Order: sequence, then structure tokens, then C-alpha cells
Amino acid sequence: MKRIGLLSDTHGYLDPKIFEHFKDVDEVWHAGDVGSIEVIDELKAFKPTKGVYGNIDGTEIRSEWKEHEFFNCEGVDVLITHIAGKPGKYQRNAHELISKYRPQLFVCGHSHILLVKMDSNFDMLWMNPGACGYKGFHQVKTLLRFAISNGRIHDLEVIELGKRI
Repeated sequence: MKRIGLLSDTHGYLDPKIFEHFKDVDEVWHAGDVGSIEVIDELKAFKPTKGVYGNIDGTEIRSEWKEHEFFNCEGVDVLITHIAGKPGKYQRNAHELISKYRPQLFVCGHSHILLVKMDSNFDMLWMNPGACGYKGFHQVKTLLRFAISNGRIHDLEVIELGKRI
């Protein structure tokens, strides 16, 4: 079993509460718009970390992380990218990636809107953890925490860090 802490859209800021909420996770996944290389460094010093770059990220972050990641975690094929649209209205690049990899779990960010939904067209679980930084239009900073074991995603929790302001 692996416990995962999922976040996105930090935009250069890591709320100290993240470390408390993720203290018992095995890995942290970041779905893009990191904002500074220091965010990656802090997360990697804290826990094993995977991530992708987002549209605001410059060359330093793009040299550290790729545009998308595809991997298997405890029997679940996972695809992470930053910009995707939403279930049923995918952006072209996201649709191509989903069609190519056929993940069981699809993770994205960008919208700053927390959304977890089954997409029956692709037989996959869609996760967007919302945004946990201070930049953007979201009102509440959010994270997701869940576990994966034996090909199952379970024990999903939505975590609210407080108001964005």
C-alpha cells in the first residue's frame, strides 16, 4: 500500500500545513504550476516526490520535471499532466495522452477547482486537487490524500487548508 499526498498550483508557495497533512504519506505528487524550484526542493527533502511542470513554470522547473508522467503505482496505471480540460471536454493534448496510455487514474491541475470524478468513457478516476497556493481565483486552498493498494484507489480525503487570502 502507498499513501499519496496530491497537490497542485502552489505558484511558489508551500503552506506549512501541507507538511502536517502529508506527514504520513509515502509519496507526494504535484500536478503542476509549481512556481519555484524551491518548492520542488522542499517537497523532495520531505518525501519522495513526483510531478509535472505547469504553464507558469520556467526552464529551471521544466528541466527538473516533464510535461506529463505515466507510471504504475501499486497496480494502478497513473497519468499526470497539468492542463487537461475536464471529463467529457478534454483539451486535445490531454485526450491524446489518455487515449494513448489508458490510465486508471488521471491527475491534473490548472483549473484551481477541486474535482474527483469517474470518467466512464475511459474507465478511469479523474483527480484534480484544486490549488493550494495564494495566486488564482480559488477561495479555499485544497489538497487530496488517498491510498493505492492491490490495483485499488481508496481512503480518499479532501483537505481544506483555509482561505486563499
